[in-house]
Amino acid sequence: MAGMTRSDLGAYLRARRAQVTPDEAGLPSTGYRRVPGLRREEVASLAGVSVDYYIRLEQGRERSPSAQVIDALAAALRLGEDGRQHLFRLAGLSPRARTAPASDRVDPSLLQLMDAWPHNPAIVYNRAYDVLASNAIADALFDDWSHSRNLMHIVFTDPAARAFYRDWHDVARNSVAGFRLGYGEAPDDPRVRQVLTELLERSPEFADLWARHDARGKALERKRFHHRQVGALTLTMQSFAVRSSPGQELVVYHAEPTSASSEALILLGSLAATSRQRT
Repeated sequence: MAGMTRSDLGAYLRARRAQVTPDEAGLPSTGYRRVPGLRREEVASLAGVSVDYYIRLEQGRERSPSAQVIDALAAALRLGEDGRQHLFRLAGLSPRARTAPASDRVDPSLLQLMDAWPHNPAIVYNRAYDVLASNAIADALFDDWSHSRNLMHIVFTDPAARAFYRDWHDVARNSVAGFRLGYGEAPDDPRVRQVLTELLERSPEFADLWARHDARGKALERKRFHHRQVGALTLTMQSFAVRSSPGQELVVYHAEPTSASSEALILLGSLAATSRQRT
């Protein structure tokens, strides 16, 4: 699989306009429509470009769109900031570093910090969603990574994932959108490409979500789990870019104080500490 090409830009534009309704774009939706989203001429009109120019963009025949055009298309397609940045990268207007690949070494001081959180599951993963580091309670939450240490593989290839993630469809959609954003930042990263190829071959659900071309980073969100030992948990997830190691991301989970989920985390932490003492 090669890095991104102009065909990727066209595929992204086609996928995104299919997901914007005329109502969302402030356009009349009367009459028969062959496509569920916007027509090409509607996107062109909203972006202030000619229909012929827009068609050339979708077909990969226009090689040098300006930043102004890309901004106008991002607005017409109602892209969030992550989607807008992804569109700029696809258009070749956001330079990417082509030096050494991102390091999978986690800073020792970050490891010490994670270990100081006995009741907050914490993990560090790379653009391929390989978990590079985890604290004891994260190991307990994810069942000691018995299926895989790759989060995308867990979501899409672990038979237990649909029970573990109580809102599996939301988790799957958000995971693919985040993976797409990482792929856009480093399309030639061999590990990212390997995981992408594996998932496209092994998971039709991943392939369907990948074809949507959603691209956005993780944000503050709640996740609902069902753990085989402590039962139901609702945890808030916060995500942080690791500034010292581009491509790495730190995710920390916490529960509302005095909640049932907080009590379940305390129990999970005790189980994790007991397990660590035995090993």
